[in-house]
Amino acid sequence: MITEWNIQSRATACDACGKPFADQEGYHTMLFDEKSAFRRSDICQACWQKQYSQGARERKGFVSYWQGVFEAPPAQPDPIQKETAESLLRKLIELNDPRYIPAGYILAVMLERKRLLKVKEQVVSDGRRVFVYEQPGTGDVFTIVDPDLQLDQLEQVQHDVAALLEHGLHPPETAPAISHLAGEPAPAESRLADGPPPSLERTEVEN
Repeated sequence: MITEWNIQSRATACDACGKPFADQEGYHTMLFDEKSAFRRSDICQACWQKQYSQGARERKGFVSYWQGVFEAPPAQPDPIQKETAESLLRKLIELNDPRYIPAGYILAVMLERKRLLKVKEQVVSDGRRVFVYEQPGTGDVFTIVDPDLQLDQLEQVQHDVAALLEHGLHPPETAPAISHLAGEPAPAESRLADGPPPSLERTEVEN
């Protein structure tokens, strides 16, 4: 189980007192490393001042912290939509299949470059680097394992991502196979249109 690779939605109420968040209300988010998984906790301003504002991060036990503004959930979108990098990333994380970790990592980098995800923290869990991303619109938190890709692996994983974006997780028989799963290279025309493979260098962590 890849427990560090998941999505946790923003709470609609304070985890400490249970009071629902109002639209545009400020809140505080903490991420705890509980060994088996990361746990998110969203706290209202009043509870933060009473319980968490004083003392060091280590004493309170959380590995990442940031502030946000609660936005009331928008109306449900049209369920018939073209596959996007974000929707594909959500599906891969839901599958929790370690074979897709390299593709998920590249998708996260793509979304970061487009400013659709923001890096909130980098932590190390069980010797592996984990990036903590937030989707600004929804407040959802993505924890993405760094697969430690080498430069000579990036182009092939990019081909895999292109095939997934074009054909989805259940491609027709005529679609190119996902190479790192099937062991065959994808054709050159499957390259992503966004340019060269993402660099392994990261942007600054945003607080």
